[in-house]
Amino acid sequence: MVTPTLWLVRHAPVLAAPGLCYGATDLPADAAATRAAAEMLAATLPAQVIVVTSPLQRCELLALDLQALRPDLILRTDDRLREMDFGAWEGRAWASIPRAAFDAWLADFADAPPGEGGETVRALMARVGAAWDDWRASGTDALWVTHAGVMRAALLLARDVRLPAAAADWPADTLPFGEVRAVRVD
Repeated sequence: MVTPTLWLVRHAPVLAAPGLCYGATDLPADAAATRAAAEMLAATLPAQVIVVTSPLQRCELLALDLQALRPDLILRTDDRLREMDFGAWEGRAWASIPRAAFDAWLADFADAPPGEGGETVRALMARVGAAWDDWRASGTDALWVTHAGVMRAALLLARDVRLPAAAADWPADTLPFGEVRAVRVD
């Protein structure tokens, strides 16, 4: 039996000030970098890959540019691939978030919401885990056009980790914009 591959790609850089917390905020991405990422993907992906994208425009535009170059690819949108919602921290500079508030989130990483009204890591892992389970059950190759948080969650799931025990267990991998990671699970 052939093990299906899941490719994970992060959207291109967003058009926002450096250091901005923008998880669930629907910001556009740099058009030229989006096109370059689509061209790289179009040249490397095998035929008939299912492309599943976050509904946020920075991902959706990359998926659409890719499909324009590769009409053989099947495109779907999945809300479960959206980035984590940082609640009241959205739209603020990370440096402006009080250290005590940040530390409180890290102290109860799985269940404390970041910022007032934010999404917990438990909730993020549950929705990404549901998308992961659906991909695994499909037995087909897929590309997720998504965000760093979702990619890190998927990297945990590839290691059979459904919920990190502590903030220190969250993957610290550098995930550059437009970077592709391949995941295979036996």
